[in-house]
Amino acid sequence: MTTNYTPSLRGAQRATRQFRRSKILIASLALTMTFSATCFASDNSAHSEMAAEHGGGIFHMFRLETDTGNNTDGVPLQSWDLDGWMGTDENKLWLKSEGEIADNKMESTEFWALYSRNISTFWDAQAGLRYDSKPESTTYLTLGVNGLAPYWFETEAHLFISQHGDVTARLRQENDILLTQNLIMQPYLEINLSAQDVHEQNIGAGVTNGKIGLQTRYEFTRKFAPYVDIHYGREFGETSSIARNHGEDNDEMAGSIGLRLMF
Repeated sequence: MTTNYTPSLRGAQRATRQFRRSKILIASLALTMTFSATCFASDNSAHSEMAAEHGGGIFHMFRLETDTGNNTDGVPLQSWDLDGWMGTDENKLWLKSEGEIADNKMESTEFWALYSRNISTFWDAQAGLRYDSKPESTTYLTLGVNGLAPYWFETEAHLFISQHGDVTARLRQENDILLTQNLIMQPYLEINLSAQDVHEQNIGAGVTNGKIGLQTRYEFTRKFAPYVDIHYGREFGETSSIARNHGEDNDEMAGSIGLRLMF
């Protein structure tokens, strides 16, 4: 009897030992996979955190200002200014739209789309397109810089080359002055120039027009701030002469109330 059952008993013992080794192997494999997955997730998380810390995160910021008011002649005015970007600290898509309505008539509209590349601390180089639907439908190649000048002046300087080859430029600066933590006064300046006469837009060569203004806003939160704006605009040189020849004023004083939103 012993001779008959010994091979079977030994086979069963070998099968038991193989089964135990298989369980150990499977458990070890599972533990290894779990550990590897944990390490991968940790490394991936660390990489994401490192990318975010070093400018690799995707962010966005948009600001909308819209207001209504009158000039000194009693003409009703409305305007909007949408300005913002999305991207990383180094590479952004910069979008902008602004326009003005006077006496219920659309006077000017601009739409910008620029690639913005950080080139130094506080400064971006920009290139892209600007499209105006008013006063004339015109597309411009746009080149410029956007950044923070000394004494915290936010600065935009751009060169425009139209589809017709006309070259113009614009410089804008503004500065926030905190009267309190919530009450902020913002003086601003804008100057436009042209390298040649542009008869279709009644523009002469040289400094064409400029505007200085003061916006005072109260920030209930950073994202919500009503404001009062007063500005004076004037045309210069040949552009001023063209305006007078058409029976138009060459300067304007206006005041408005508006709302500033950030998102």
